[in-house]
This record gives sequence, structure tokens and C-alpha cells, in this order.
Amino acid sequence: MELKKIVLGLEGIKAKGNLDLEIEGIENNSKEVKKGYMFIAIKGFSTDGHQYVENAIENGAIAIMVEEGCDLKSLKIPEEVTILVVKDTRVALARCSCNFYGNPSLKFKLIGVTGTKGKTTTTFMIKEILQKAGKKVGLVGTIGVFINDKQIRGNDRTTPESLKLQEIFKEMVDAGVEVVIMEVSSQSLKLHRVEGCKFDIAVFTNLAEDHISANEHPNMEDYFNAKLKLFEMCRVGIVNSDDLHSAKIPRLFPDNDIVTYGIDNYANVLAKDITITNAYVDFRVKITDRNERVKTGIPGRFSVYNSLAAICVAQKFGIDSETVKQALEEVRVPGRSELVDNKMGLTIMIDYAHTPASLQNILEASKCYTRGKIISVFGCGGDRDPIKRPIMGEISGKIAEYTILCEDNPRTEDANKIIAEIEEGVKKTKGKYEIVFEREKAIEAAIKMANKNDIVVITGKGHERYQERNGVKYPLDERAVIKEVTDKMAEHKKK
Repeated sequence: MELKKIVLGLEGIKAKGNLDLEIEGIENNSKEVKKGYMFIAIKGFSTDGHQYVENAIENGAIAIMVEEGCDLKSLKIPEEVTILVVKDTRVALARCSCNFYGNPSLKFKLIGVTGTKGKTTTTFMIKEILQKAGKKVGLVGTIGVFINDKQIRGNDRTTPESLKLQEIFKEMVDAGVEVVIMEVSSQSLKLHRVEGCKFDIAVFTNLAEDHISANEHPNMEDYFNAKLKLFEMCRVGIVNSDDLHSAKIPRLFPDNDIVTYGIDNYANVLAKDITITNAYVDFRVKITDRNERVKTGIPGRFSVYNSLAAICVAQKFGIDSETVKQALEEVRVPGRSELVDNKMGLTIMIDYAHTPASLQNILEASKCYTRGKIISVFGCGGDRDPIKRPIMGEISGKIAEYTILCEDNPRTEDANKIIAEIEEGVKKTKGKYEIVFEREKAIEAAIKMANKNDIVVITGKGHERYQERNGVKYPLDERAVIKEVTDKMAEHKKK
């Protein structure tokens, strides 16, 4: 594509060199640059892409885009290389990526789901409903990238970088996808990863204290304002009326078409007569013009909220109630309240909960339907918000009868230090606990102390199949650990 077409729509651009160049590709990683590419230098949290301009040119870049204020003389860019200077290279990367891949989000319906909790489950519920209605559906989120039930890529972040996102969207267009549902993180909104996307529906699940750190959001106001950008990009919205923050959205965007859902407060779509068991929830709700009994095989009160959000989306598409009910009953989400079958007949649940609010939700939900004790197994990730560690320890100590602390993606931090910080919170409670450093052994210890009336709740990893230490991801599949432990226990019981 011609360079001048790639930069179409960018404001305040300054250029030196030939704009009639034929560009073979765009990259913001100098290592991935090939002959005929344009390199866009991004200032990151840990590294500055401007430092790698010379590497990009050596690898074949024929055009370089930099941010205003950088020292062009120090970059030593040859005369034959076109230089483009813009105010914000993150915005420019997103806009150029949209142009390069033919603005794919204009060619399908795009649903964005944002919020602290529930994004992944809600997107899977929406996907299941739309598929049942006969549509070809794409999904982009924490667990990976899917077209219908086939996973086509993994994903190292909730919302991919803008360049990768537009490439994925183009792939979906080529595959004939009609609707794409994506998790939209606050970071992706703040860092312009979804700039240039045309959203048809925006969903806001809730907002809780999370992602407050030097590298993410300085405070809750900044966190909330980042989420609100999605409603500035989309006139049709679906929000949770029971959440203190999202309930403000109809007033903040009076000209938008916003539908509310909830349990406790007035809402357009309201759940009543809720039943929660250890295997499902069901409730009564008005779908189109009829009151229906809806059931979903994901236990917990939060599943009602996620189901309501999905029902609201289904109504926007005019999908009939029987299709909605069947889809919600059949949907399963890897690592989200995932009950793991085992030969010992024990109730063992894997969940991605890795924040105070999500841990409290999953443990309180388990408390509602468990006759025996709750055995909680968790740790906290390294290089992430350290303030939440003692808070989560206190939550588990108060709700669970027994807590086992272990490592969970320590990354570049000392796992023992992280566990000690969690332990400070547990110590404030009367809850019994122990530390079993290795996660596999912690899971084994929890299973061996459980009986059939108990529930083992293993949180933090969910769908992840690795343990990350110092930049290396070591294989760790909690389902395989559970199977190995329970198979041995069942075999021993026979003897």
C-alpha cells in the first residue's frame, strides 16, 4: 500500500522524503521489520522505540515514524529513508494499522465489553448466543482469539496492540465473520489500541478497585475515565445498574441509546427469583415480551449479571428466547468457575480471580452452596499491584475455612516476598492457613484434605497453562495436576 494512503487521516503530520513509497508492512518492533516496511517508534513503559530506529533501518525499513520532541539528529536516519513526525505515535500506529488492513471493523458488527470483572465470561456467553442464532462469530480476549469454536491464536494480553488487532480483524473479515466480540481493557483504551475501531455495541459490566499502579492507573477516577472512552466511541450501550460507577453512564451520555440490566436496582432487564447451586444458577427474566426461566451452568451470583448483559445484546440482535436460553445453559468458559471432573468425585473449581473483588465474589458464591468447608488455594502475580496482596489474604482468611498460599507468576519478583505480603492479610483473620510454595504441591495438599461436602477453589490462573518466572513461561496445567492427584488417590482407594 502507498505510504500516503497509510497515513490518511493523521492530523499535524510532518514529513521529509517520498510519500509515494510502496509499503510492504508496518511494525513497532524493530526485530520484526523486513525490507520495505515502515517502522513506528513507540515510547513504552520500560523501553523507548526511538532507540531502535537504526536497527529497523538495518532490517529494511524505508520509512520511519517518530514522535514530536525526539532528537532526529541523534537517530542518524539516511537521506533515502522517509521520516514522518507525529504528535502521538500510539494514536498514529492505530490509525495507520486501520488504513493498512482496510478498516476491517467497518465490515462486521463489533461488540466491545469492558469492566473489571466478567468480561471474559460475558463475551463467551454472547458468542454462544450469536452462534446458536446461526451467525459466524469472532472473539478476541484474555483466553485467546476464536472464530466460532476454533481458537486461531493465543493472546498475551486482554486486548492486543492496535497493529495486531487490525491484522486479526482482517483475518476475520477474510473468513466471513459477521460479528466480533472483544474484551476491551482500560489499558487498551488509555493507550489507543482500539483507536479507529467502529463499535456497534458497548457493554460495561462493573468497576472495582484494580489496576491501580504506577504503570496502569494512578486512581479510580483515571480508571473509570479510561473505560468511558468506549462510550465516546459508540452510541449504543449496555450497563449494569447495580454497579455504582456504571450506573452513572446513562446520565453521562444522555444522547446515547443505553439499556440497563440488574438484580437489585431498577433496570430495563431485571433478574428475579434467583436460584444458585454448586452446578448452575437460574433466574426469571423478561426476554422480548415474555417472562422466561433462564439457567446457566456457571455457578455464582455474578453469572446472573453476565447472563443479563448477554441477553441485552441478544435483544439488540432480535434473537428469540429459546435460542438465548439454550445457549446460556450450554456455554462453558475455560478457567471461569470451571468445575473439574475427577475420579474422587470432589468439587474442585478453577477460576481466574486475581483481584480482591473477584476473589471475594468467587469465595462468597462458593459459600452459598457448599455444605462443607471452602479450601482456598491462591497466590498473587509479580510486577503487578502490590497493594492488593494483603487485602486478598484477608478476604480468603475471612471467607474460606482453610487457605493455602503458593506462587503464581512471580515474574521478576521474589515469590517468597509476595507470599509474605499476602500472609500479612491472612494473619488479621481467624482463618487457618499454610504456605506451600510450589503451586502443584499446594493443589495436591488442598485436594488431599477435602471431602465430598467441601469445595477446593483454585484461583489466579484460570485458563493459563504456565507459571511465569523471570520472563520464562514454564508449563503448568492445573487440570492435569488435579487429574494426576485424584487418579492416584482413586487408585490407592481401590487397594
